[in-house]
Amino acid sequence: MRVKSIQFIMTKSRLRQHLMRVQLLCVGRLKSGPESVLATRYLDRAAAIGRTIGFSPIESRETGESRATRPDDRKREEAKAIQTLLPPRTAVLVFDENGTEMTSLSFAVELRRARDEGLVNAVCVIGGPDGLDENFLAEASCTVSFGRMTWPHQLVRVMAAEQLYRAMTILSAHPYHRA
Repeated sequence: MRVKSIQFIMTKSRLRQHLMRVQLLCVGRLKSGPESVLATRYLDRAAAIGRTIGFSPIESRETGESRATRPDDRKREEAKAIQTLLPPRTAVLVFDENGTEMTSLSFAVELRRARDEGLVNAVCVIGGPDGLDENFLAEASCTVSFGRMTWPHQLVRVMAAEQLYRAMTILSAHPYHRA
């Protein structure tokens, strides 16, 4: 039997008090263009549905790329910059090419689990061109891969934004996800 959706029920007064703050945190700057427009569209859609099931509007944040000459130094510096932006009581979900390939439903379950465990924040992280520091990856709550192919950074942002939207639709039993 396939589970098509996971619904969350909470009273409106409790819902307003306990919204989980969700962020998409990316290393590097996304220039204006169709990728930026599409990512914003998915994040706006996710915000509209997320509020009804205990999630805040998704905030998109960027941190600059390191200028270090060695890749390991760049990854380490970028990880430190990310860690300074992580609030306490945070589920850190990292998008990384070496992460676990999971279904959209599994990703939605990870967000729901973090929310239901009482974590205040969920931060989805996309690293820079060199990836992320291994120590940072080891400390993440969950590491997710979009498959074995290499994707341009701009498209990874769009895909992450779409998966956040899809997760909200799955958790709210919205018909967008038809797996």
